[in-house]
This record gives sequence, structure tokens and C-alpha cells, in this order.
Amino acid sequence: MKTIIIKSPATVANLVCGFDILGMALSEPYDIMKVKLIDEPQVVIHNKDNFHLPTDPEKNVAGVVLLSIIEQNHRFGFELEIEKHIMPGSGIGSSAASAAGAAVAANHLLGNIFSIDEMVQFAMNGEKLASGVKHADNIAPCISGGVSLIRSIHPLDIIPLSSPDLHVTVVHPQIEVRTSDARQILKKQVLLKDAIKQWGNIAGLVTGFLKNDHDLISRSLEDVIIEPVRSILIPGFDEVKIKCKEAGALGGGISGSGPSVFMLSKDEKTAKAVEAVMKDVYTRIGIEFITYVTTINKKGVEIVSSEL
Repeated sequence: MKTIIIKSPATVANLVCGFDILGMALSEPYDIMKVKLIDEPQVVIHNKDNFHLPTDPEKNVAGVVLLSIIEQNHRFGFELEIEKHIMPGSGIGSSAASAAGAAVAANHLLGNIFSIDEMVQFAMNGEKLASGVKHADNIAPCISGGVSLIRSIHPLDIIPLSSPDLHVTVVHPQIEVRTSDARQILKKQVLLKDAIKQWGNIAGLVTGFLKNDHDLISRSLEDVIIEPVRSILIPGFDEVKIKCKEAGALGGGISGSGPSVFMLSKDEKTAKAVEAVMKDVYTRIGIEFITYVTTINKKGVEIVSSEL
């Protein structure tokens, strides 16, 4: 039977000021998924890690994506092996990696019959299961790589942005922040002056990416709406942010809904200095953590091998 193995990357959503509309793919970490086309229109899931995620496809983010694809093509089903390296609940797109990886793998097995937008639509079913809301700021860059602007969900309108060769440092404090919980604490209304400032930062950040303007990127990495509320869920956040910028980072903030925190840097040397700051803060606080020093992934979901 047809089989494919893919690497599905972690992602950083929101990019500080772009709540639900901006996201970027990371070179590391990534999940490994093996998907096989089977004759029966069903989904069979095997976990190859220790996260004990549901194997019932209706309760698994990759599973619901594959079920939605079967609804479009009733003749075949899928057998899926998932080896996750992106920890669930980390804030760096664990659910998106599963959902996007499943969509891309299935599409390849079926002869690339779906467009990128259609794959995003399928994969958003997984995000809805994970967070209660369909959003594409993790899904789009996971599938296509680089930085994505999601101008609209209804109708779907995704704009790939050019991404500078920046380094990314991520710290994942070993605490859990559920995306659904992090959404519930957000304010339902914002002041007009805050909205205006946020719009300016979003426009500045997009322009900074397009122009490869590091100073403009740095000035625009500011969130006056979401971060002040969500940061209270992440111990050490304010100290990490201040000291990382002192170490040379352009800026950064909460990755997705947290608890991971990311920082952008011009070069690897600075990114590693930023990592040292993160390690120092969380070692002193007494919270276990994982760090990554990586780059922006320009490829997205990558095919490792296929037997068609």
C-alpha cells in the first residue's frame, strides 16, 4: 500500500501583536508521522511516543483531519503512526503539527488532489478540536513554511510573507497552559486607543518582514491587548522578556497561548546568549524547562520518504 513519512514542524503563532493572524514555522522541533493508505474508509492511529494522546480518531487532532478527508473521498482510509517531539500544550503548535502533517500526507497519498487552502481547511478541523476555535495562524506556516498572514478565515485568505534569516530562541517552562483556557481569560472588549496601537504594530511587523528591517521588526514586537492578560499565566515572563532584549534580542513574547516564550535575534551568537538568559531565569525560579535555538523554517511540512 501507499505509504509516506513526513516531518511536521513546530510553529510560533501570533508573533506578539498578530493574534490569530500571524504565524511562523520553526526548523526545530518537529514531529515525525507515517501515514499509510488503506482500503477501508477508516482511520487507525498508533502513538510512537509517551504523551498518551487519544487513538480514537474523533478525539485526536490528526484523526479528525483524516476523517474529514475521508468524507470527501470515501474509497480509502488511513493508518497513522505519530512520533511527537513537540510537546502537547507547549504553545509551539503541537496540535497544528499533527493536523497539518495529516492533511499534507493524506493529500500526497491521494495524488495531490487538494490545494494548499483546502489542506488548511481540513487541518483547521484539528485546531477546532484542540482549542474550540478554527484558526490558521499555526496551520498555514506549518504547511507552507516561513511567515504567514491570515487576512481572513471566512473566506480563507492566506498571504505568505517573506521572512528574514533570523534566529529564534524558545524556552518552554514545564507548566501547562491550555489554549482553550488561555482564550477564556481574554477581554471581550478593548479600548480604541489600544486597538489603534496594535494595528500600527501589526502593520509595522509585516512591513519589517517584507523590508528585512530589523529595527522596525524590533519596534513592532509589542502587544498591548493579549500579552498583558496572558503573561500572568507564565512565571518569569516579564523578567525573561526584559533580560533577553538586554542580551541583544530584537524582541519576542508568548508563543501561541503559552507557556513557551520566543525571542528573535539577528544571528546565532545572540540567540545563544538569549538562551543563556532564559536558562538562568528559570533555573533560579526553580521551574524545569526546555530550550531551542533554531531558525525560521522556509519549507513547512517536509516529505522524508514515500512509497507510492
